[in-house]
Amino acid sequence: MNFIKNNLANLFTLGNLFSGCIGAVHLVLGDYQVTAICIVISLVLDFFDGFIARALKSNSNLGIQLDSLADMVSFGFIPGLTMFVALAQNSHTGFPWYCYLGFLITAFSCLRLAIFNLDEDQKYYFKGLNTPSNTILIFGLYYAFKENQSFVFLFNNTSFLLGLTVISSWLLVSPVKMIAMKFKSMKLQDNYPKLALLIGAVIILIIFKAVGIPMVIMYYILVSIIFQKQLN
Repeated sequence: MNFIKNNLANLFTLGNLFSGCIGAVHLVLGDYQVTAICIVISLVLDFFDGFIARALKSNSNLGIQLDSLADMVSFGFIPGLTMFVALAQNSHTGFPWYCYLGFLITAFSCLRLAIFNLDEDQKYYFKGLNTPSNTILIFGLYYAFKENQSFVFLFNNTSFLLGLTVISSWLLVSPVKMIAMKFKSMKLQDNYPKLALLIGAVIILIIFKAVGIPMVIMYYILVSIIFQKQLN
């Protein structure tokens, strides 16, 4: 029983990794809808591995390392691969050299995860855009484009895609504080940023539905910037 208790959270983490691997394969095959499902599964498992570890008091250094390694695939490799695929599909000459610049997102995701593991200040906020949010932003834009031709201006322009790659990479390691859904206190005034984020996100999703998913991340970044001084 102790073995199960101590490793249940790790099993969820490995499930996150496994789902990310499947999602990456299907993205290459063009089955972006399957990739979307895999990302959702990885997000759910990524949330519950930490929840279970805290509930069972089974936190361990092994679990911390596994979490980052799993996130590197699901929320590091997949967004980079998404940008590679988007750039390649916008080209009529196979895989021109600039397609590989999409993997800058993967490289900076790796750097962001390493920084997070070493930074003890990020308890109640994130410094830079966290990798799951960045994945939702990049893949969410691609998904909306493939589903109903939203954001055509972006995916029909190589320069815009490369610009998004640079912005995404910078946001991952930027000094900008981002809201984390962790409550330092239950005082209303201490949680205005989180309330503003939740209310705005619900409204965006109601109005724009699936297209609103990447818009929620844009809104998240905006709200975080507005409330910079309150994030600590």
